[in-house]
Amino acid sequence: MTANHGLLVTDSAVDPNSRLHTLWLCEAVRLREEHTGLLEDNEACRKARAIKGSLAERLQVRGLFLAKRDGLTTALQHWLQGAKLAFWLLMVSAIISGVVLANTALSGNAEAINIFWALSGLIGLNLLSLLAWCGSLLFTKQTSSPLSHAWLWLSNKLARDAKTVQLAPALLVLLQRHKLLRWSLGRILNGWWLLTLTTALLSLIALLATRRYGFVWESTIVASDSFIFLVNTLGQPGAWLGFGLPNQELIQNSGLQALTDEQARQVWASWLLGMLFIYGVLPRLVCSLLCEWRWRTGIKQLEFSAEDPVWQPLHERVQPSSERLGVIDKAPTTLPSSQAGAYSSGHNAVLVGIELADSISWPPSQLATTVSVGKTQILDAGVIDSREQRRHILEQLTTQPPARLLIVCNPQRSPDRGTLHLIAELSRTAVATQVWLLDVAAPDERLSVWQEKLDELKLAHSRTAPWDWLQGEQDKEYEDPGHD
Repeated sequence: MTANHGLLVTDSAVDPNSRLHTLWLCEAVRLREEHTGLLEDNEACRKARAIKGSLAERLQVRGLFLAKRDGLTTALQHWLQGAKLAFWLLMVSAIISGVVLANTALSGNAEAINIFWALSGLIGLNLLSLLAWCGSLLFTKQTSSPLSHAWLWLSNKLARDAKTVQLAPALLVLLQRHKLLRWSLGRILNGWWLLTLTTALLSLIALLATRRYGFVWESTIVASDSFIFLVNTLGQPGAWLGFGLPNQELIQNSGLQALTDEQARQVWASWLLGMLFIYGVLPRLVCSLLCEWRWRTGIKQLEFSAEDPVWQPLHERVQPSSERLGVIDKAPTTLPSSQAGAYSSGHNAVLVGIELADSISWPPSQLATTVSVGKTQILDAGVIDSREQRRHILEQLTTQPPARLLIVCNPQRSPDRGTLHLIAELSRTAVATQVWLLDVAAPDERLSVWQEKLDELKLAHSRTAPWDWLQGEQDKEYEDPGHD
């Protein structure tokens, strides 16, 4: 049982665990949309359509974008931290349980320990749990246990993030779909018991090494011959590994009284240790290795199946039917612009206005002078006044992201939520972005609100156009001379 339970993930391109991370976040977003309806995903779908990948890759791009935007990525890190802490708490509980098992088995009169009750106390509950788990593998489609539920509950509580409540159900659904849930929970259950029984074995050795115990067997209805047969049958596998096996005479005499012979004490003690190892530790070790092997094999084969019915409703959003059929119109080579020519990703500058008044002339008169003397082509993307213009320009910028983007705003208008959201979307398409608040008459209070909101978006802004920055002639960030 490892500390991270196979859940820590990083880079989805290489690490199989990271593939689980990606699918986990996408599943969390899907479950959320299943209960609340589709999220606002225009930007996410636009980014997904911009990549030249498969349908599965596009769905993952959409899911990861929404997960990051809505805080699920951060919540996942908190959940993993809580899961690690929950693991250590379970490990401590396993060690304590092992010590308690050993002490309980040898409790009572040290000179007359009932060998049958001692053995039952050491491995009885473990065998019942093991049989139940093996039976669930054969007769049910999924396995669970109070221990695994406790681990999930502790992970959620220790994460201390309200959004983590969406992650545990998503993980269970994802693992069940890929037939990994039983092996994941089996690692927890068998690992806990393995540590508990190993601790009990070590504690039993310590007790037998530091105290003197005598062993007897007692029965009213079981004959001594039956008990001899039982002890020899159960003890034979241990004898092959070097553990003690009482002979017939020793077993018969132990049924009468606790033997004071030193050798008799040692044989019974060795037989008891062998029973705990053969029927306790060894089966749990085998089950733990089986679960670990099946888990590691399974996560290496994890794939995002876009054809799964649960993803069907999203196909059209990330890959239109015309594209899937191969009927794709030739994409425009330029943004809507007053200048000819296209730009390459990260190599040119774009100028775009947002809801400018009719009294404001466009494009700015300075643009022609700047372009004529500048070294960098500045493309005029026009003014965004309608939803269709917004969608078209965002599609173009997402497909061909510029190195520098200058957004022109009219400070006479109030910076409403829709405008700020559009500015944020536009800024995420460029390597660097600045906002030009036109030098027009505007109330000081409204201008202050603009500056405050842009500061919250962490965007540089100015009342004068940063043409030198737009042409790439300034390496450092443009500073607003009037923004003291």
